[in-house]
Amino acid sequence: MRKLKNNELDRLSVKAFKDVTKTPLIIILDNIRSLNNIGSVFRTSDAFLIEKIYLCGITAKPPHKDIHKTALGSTDTVVWEYAENTLEVVAKLQAMKVKICSIEQAENATKLHDFKTEPSLKYAVIFGNEVKGVSQQVVNASDYVIEIPQFGTKHSLNVSVSCGVVVWDLFCKLKLNSK
Repeated sequence: MRKLKNNELDRLSVKAFKDVTKTPLIIILDNIRSLNNIGSVFRTSDAFLIEKIYLCGITAKPPHKDIHKTALGSTDTVVWEYAENTLEVVAKLQAMKVKICSIEQAENATKLHDFKTEPSLKYAVIFGNEVKGVSQQVVNASDYVIEIPQFGTKHSLNVSVSCGVVVWDLFCKLKLNSK
């Protein structure tokens, strides 16, 4: 096997990215403190054609050099919006019939591999603060709580890793499996 060169990767232009049909998935970052995590979420969102990112609470906003370092330009492609209050974003999206999914370890949470999507619905996934997770108020307001199964001793993943795992799984369920 030969590694592909960058010019062989069939990448979209910024204009083509903005025009392409997006995955019916929104990401909400609830009080994320690491700028590198924020940048990584932007890059993952670009890779899987995420519709929009909401940056909430203390979550920093572009432009910022530490976000840019990991985002690698994806802050120019992925649509984003800042909102101070995560619960207000949740209520707004629910009024638009978007299903809200907190990614958290909680009683009666649905394991990610058991979570079923419906092709006619749009989903928003919420990732919480690196120490405190998704706030309990936001968990209470969610339509679903999804847990990434973990089998080691730590039972925690970096928020950008969690985002990559969840977005890939839901992308497969929403886009790849619907073809």
